[in-house]
Amino acid sequence: MNCRVLVVDDDPTVSDVVRRYLEQEGYRVELVGDGLAALASVAADTPDLVVLDLMMPGIDGLEVCRRLRRQLPQLPVVMLTALGDEADRVVGLEVGADDYVTKPFSPRELVLRIRSVLRRSTASGAVPAPEAALLVDGDLTADTGRRIARLGGRALSLTTREFDLLAFLLRHPARAWSRAELLDKVWGWQFGDQSTVTVHVRRLREKIEIDPAAPRRILTAWGVGYRYERTPGHV
Repeated sequence: MNCRVLVVDDDPTVSDVVRRYLEQEGYRVELVGDGLAALASVAADTPDLVVLDLMMPGIDGLEVCRRLRRQLPQLPVVMLTALGDEADRVVGLEVGADDYVTKPFSPRELVLRIRSVLRRSTASGAVPAPEAALLVDGDLTADTGRRIARLGGRALSLTTREFDLLAFLLRHPARAWSRAELLDKVWGWQFGDQSTVTVHVRRLREKIEIDPAAPRRILTAWGVGYRYERTPGHV
C-alpha cells in the first residue's frame, strides 16, 4: 500500500489513535497539530491524503482545506468534525472535503472511509479503455486518462470527487440517477449522507454551467435526483 497520510489534529490522543489504526493497515502516517504546520508539511512533501480536524486554534480546518484546494485541487481530504449538525457538515463539503467523519468516531469506520477515498484517487491513475479516455460534450471535455477537464479550452480546477462525478454523468447522459445511486456509483458507498451528493453537484454546476442557478447540463430530476443533458447538437 505504502500510501502516506497526513493527520492534522490538535488533540494528541485522537491523533495517536488514528495513527495506530492507519499504521496497522499499512499506511505511513505523519502527525501535525495545527493548520500552519499542515500547510507547511504539504508544501514540503505532498501526502496521498489528509485527515483534517475541523476545529483547531488559529487556522481552522475549513481555511486549511480552502488553501489546499486552491493549490492541490485533487489532493484527497477527509475531515474530522465534532459538529454533528448537517449544516456544519455541508460547510466542510462546500470548501472541498471529499468526505467527513463526525466525532466521536469509530477508528475502523475512518479507515474504511480513507480506503474508499484513496481507492478512487489511485484508480484514477489506471489506463482507461481508449474509447472511454476522452469524454466530450460540446466545449466541455473530460480526459479520464490524465484527469483533466476543460471548458472552452480552459482547464477546470476539480477535486477528485468532482471529476469522478462529472465523468460518470458524461458517460451516462439522459438517465435520471437518485442521490443514493450516485453515492454508490461515484463514491462507492452503500450508506452515507446523501447531502454529500447535493453539495458536489452544486460545486460542479458552479464550474461548468453558464448560470448555476439555471443549469442546462446537470439538471434536477424532481423526486428522483439528477440527470445530465448533453449540449444540443452533440451526441
